Amino acid sequence: MNEMIQLPPLRERFFRRERRSVPAARQFAYEVLAGWGLAKGERCDDVLLCVSELATNALVHGVPPGRCFRVFLRYDGVLLRVEVHDSGPGEPRIPLEADEGGRGLLLVAALSDKWGVGERDPGKVVWCEFLSPVRPGG
Repeated sequence: MNEMIQLPPLRERFFRRERRSVPAARQFAYEVLAGWGLAKGERCDDVLLCVSELATNALVHGVPPGRCFRVFLRYDGVLLRVEVHDSGPGEPRIPLEADEGGRGLLLVAALSDKWGVGERDPGKVVWCEFLSPVRPGG
């Protein structure tokens, strides 16, 4: 009768609006992946690069002064989801023309299996997902 419900593992952390938050977010993601046994997985580097790109976009374009952004990771054994939440306006999109900057979402789109933007109040959440084989590597 008192059956335990097993929820998928999730981790989240807030980061300040400062440049060192991008490598800190990447390190946080690596530690989470390692804790889940995924740090040596086939797509670990892809996940970490996407975390860096989404954190950079939040820092540069989405986080108003005095605010933070949140990195959220969830893994259910099949799907790894990365979300970066910020409280800034606007909707991120892949630029039509190649530029010196602005390729972050292009990389996210190329490396992840799926990505998108969702609303939150205030701001937005930019997310990407990785399907198997995000399984543990060895």
